[in-house]
Amino acid sequence: MNMLLYLIPIALFMGTLGLGAFLWSLKSGQFDDLEGASWRVLTDDDTPRSDQTAASAVSVKSGEAP
Repeated sequence: MNMLLYLIPIALFMGTLGLGAFLWSLKSGQFDDLEGASWRVLTDDDTPRSDQTAASAVSVKSGEAP
């Protein structure tokens, strides 16, 4: 029974901490664009970035394998 004196305040503290984290995520806009990530997965973006093409051009000029 004495253990409940420790466990109840710890559980209440952890619950309020979780609620605070959830409210913070709502306020900061974490849930604004729920469908954006799923559509970004489906886009066909095979074009290399500019830093990758520059690095591969340097390795080709120096005779190294890309």
